[in-house]
Amino acid sequence: MAESSIVLILFGSFLVLLVMGAPVTVSLGVAALASFLYLDENPIKFVQIAFTSVGSFPLMALPAFILAGALMEAAGISKRLVHLAESFAGPVTGGISAAAVLACMFFGAISGSGPATTAAVGMLMIPAMVKRGYDKGYASAITASSGGLGIVIPPSIPMVIFGISAIGLTVPAEAIAKHGTFQSVSISKLFIAGFLPGVVLAISLMTLNYIRCKRAGYMGTAEGWSLSQIGNAFKTGFWSVLAPLVILGGIYSGFFTPTESAIVAIFYTLFIGLFVHRELKWKDMVHALETTTWLSGRVLLILFTATVFGRLLVENQIPAIVAESMLGLTENVYLIWLLIIGFLLFVGMFMETLAAIMILTPVLLPVTYSLGIDPIHFGIVMVCSLSIGFSTPPLGENLFVASGISDTSLEEVTAKALPFAAMSVLAVIIIAFVPQISLFLPKLLGY
Repeated sequence: MAESSIVLILFGSFLVLLVMGAPVTVSLGVAALASFLYLDENPIKFVQIAFTSVGSFPLMALPAFILAGALMEAAGISKRLVHLAESFAGPVTGGISAAAVLACMFFGAISGSGPATTAAVGMLMIPAMVKRGYDKGYASAITASSGGLGIVIPPSIPMVIFGISAIGLTVPAEAIAKHGTFQSVSISKLFIAGFLPGVVLAISLMTLNYIRCKRAGYMGTAEGWSLSQIGNAFKTGFWSVLAPLVILGGIYSGFFTPTESAIVAIFYTLFIGLFVHRELKWKDMVHALETTTWLSGRVLLILFTATVFGRLLVENQIPAIVAESMLGLTENVYLIWLLIIGFLLFVGMFMETLAAIMILTPVLLPVTYSLGIDPIHFGIVMVCSLSIGFSTPPLGENLFVASGISDTSLEEVTAKALPFAAMSVLAVIIIAFVPQISLFLPKLLGY
């Protein structure tokens, strides 16, 4: 009985506050505090849990990756990466919109954020597509839909948050008895595992883009591929292409941890921006620091309260109850995958990705353990599912960014982005049903 009343207080007050329009942080914090008071526990415990939640070493990667992404924009690295992707467009039907997807992959490999990827790529690619005769709404829709790749292609801020949330959870004893031991969760492993699923998502978007462009008559250039143009773009973008290679190569080879790679990315960008491209101004650096402070503060506040919320869930056996009720419906792994993906897509429509990961990891991870699902595989599917939320209403941040850049109505961009969201869902189901897509690279690299 006590458990059901705690669930009522915890989720009831959380939902009531959300509906009233309170920020996620406030809703989580007040709900957790109300439960503490109901359980007659000392509220100082709330502060202690919150304090330890932000003291972890992997969390240092968060502000560092945000800063690296902001600096790369100012240092002219993202501009050159987009220009390189554009030079590959050539005579292919829908070539330049496919290049927008490619550019989002390139930029995702340095930024780790969905809206940041959409903004950086959209600023350059949407006008370029419109110039080639594309409809403004379609150009915005493909960019917004590809922006979600920013959090799937490593390095990824949501993967850092999933790693931190999952590392603290113990595997249920019954799951070990039934399925044997599970591999440990680490952020490096998640980063390596995210690469191929990111490619699968990108291919699914490009496939649908090709079909839609053929129907709409968006042709490529008449003169074919210009090797000199690709060569020039590569020459001017050489140092920019090295950025993702340095970051990912260092992590994949085990040369440095994700946290260290974020610091390396910052110094690399400063060096390129100041001494090679010479485009980084003092004003840009201050602006990048402001952006980082604002975003990191927002994330840390959510992390503060979500950790306490998650701890209350675990202490009151709520994940076990959820697992039992899900397994009571069906024991079929594929059906449960569909249930989980459907639930994550629904949550992604209404809740910010990082908050969703922090709240749902302690609830859903034990369910997947009891089914023998690999935690790294689950983490990747979770991040991929939530990445679709960036381009679905009502919260779709990428849609707002893209419609702002192209000055098109949000309704028009949304209507043209929904088929891409449906295609992405199909890709996520494939990633969930075929674990090797996520687990092949980590195994190959000896993790």
